[in-house]
Amino acid sequence: MSDTRIAIVTGGSGGIGRAVAERLATNGVAVVVHYSGNQARADETVASIVAAGGQATACGGDVADPDAMAALFQHATDVFGGVDVLAHTAGIMPLAPIAQMDLDTFDLIQRTNVRGTFVLNQLAARRLRSGGAIINFSSSLSRLQMPTYGPYAASKGAVEAMALILARELRGRDITVNVIAPGPTATPLFFEGKSEQVINHIASLNPMERLGTPADIAEVAAFLAGPARWINGQVLYTNGGAA
Repeated sequence: MSDTRIAIVTGGSGGIGRAVAERLATNGVAVVVHYSGNQARADETVASIVAAGGQATACGGDVADPDAMAALFQHATDVFGGVDVLAHTAGIMPLAPIAQMDLDTFDLIQRTNVRGTFVLNQLAARRLRSGGAIINFSSSLSRLQMPTYGPYAASKGAVEAMALILARELRGRDITVNVIAPGPTATPLFFEGKSEQVINHIASLNPMERLGTPADIAEVAAFLAGPARWINGQVLYTNGGAA
């Protein structure tokens, strides 16, 4: 077990998180599949990995709760022996124009996306082994300036700032810190509330003339989690050229 890399994938119960968990497992990484509210879907991800010959376990918790996330890291250590990779895909995306969004919703976005990233990155900075990788998730929306995405894009701008500073703070530790910023990706979260016309329009804006897939994003995460040791302190816009 000592030669096996161990990854925590937050939000691993579906969408991009599940694709990342399954892709890492194909590289022989043992995966802790984190979930917030849907244990059944997390268990499905674990079962899929195990059925393919990989190693995985599920563990739940609120990403903004430091005690719950400390327990997540401890679960990884108890089951697999340590933590080498944090792939933090978990986040929420309520949408509304800035003039109309209520402050409770704004605060929830920042609590989950900003505080949650801070909590997990702080734990990772303290507990990842040498040779490790922290992979945070932002969004290409941080520079697309699309109406109704203001509070969400603001949270992701904060994620990018924290991650790039943390990369410098971990000097001498041999731990990379990078950010993946996906463009529009074909997940249930993306499709929710959108008409077929809107979906087709968004896809047409990309020079590849399609939406991204969770597998497209997971491939980049697998690269950053293992072989990409000379990429550090970067935001990778993973969007097919959309921005």
